[in-house]
Amino acid sequence: MSAPAEAEPSLPLAVTSLMKGVVYREGNDRAWGHLMRLQPQVRDYVAVLGLQMDVDEAEGYAFLRQRPDDEDDPDREPIPRLMPRHSLSFHVSLLLALLRRRLAEFDARGGDTRLILTRDQIIEMIRLFLPATSNEARLVDQVDRHLTRITELGFLRQVKGTEPAYEVRRILKAFVDAQWLAEFGRRLAEYEALLSPDGTAGEDDG
Repeated sequence: MSAPAEAEPSLPLAVTSLMKGVVYREGNDRAWGHLMRLQPQVRDYVAVLGLQMDVDEAEGYAFLRQRPDDEDDPDREPIPRLMPRHSLSFHVSLLLALLRRRLAEFDARGGDTRLILTRDQIIEMIRLFLPATSNEARLVDQVDRHLTRITELGFLRQVKGTEPAYEVRRILKAFVDAQWLAEFGRRLAEYEALLSPDGTAGEDDG
């Protein structure tokens, strides 16, 4: 018997998967396969909507982002935004920077491809840049809210286990790039200067 013919790739499946969020090779190999085979068609399709597709085949992810306004044609009617802008709090931005630096250090050592950190490790990582406090429960609650927000944005994935732990998703590299990371020391100095004595600077509402 001959091998079954490979199914034709589906443009609707590829596009709708992207519109729902980041498409990862791991755990979504069907949509990923369709997407890889239809990259030119997908790019043309989403361009009509004012979007562009970013793909990192080595890291195994693809996502949509809003195309920049056409500076060459200022009279052209701008396309309404489909991809929302995310307003990040001071501490969420700081934690994203720290996670990105940890991911760079992890990659430099080689070995495993998945960076997994426990909640306690993350708390200790950000504690250095927060005002001293004797209220540990309040600190943990604040960090948990930041982690929830970062998980919603797709940069962390909670890992099942006996203690809270998170996998740092590699798509973080696409949003906090090497140039931004090179300026990390200067940015941290700015963060520390913004901290108020009571530790309220930049906290999330609620």
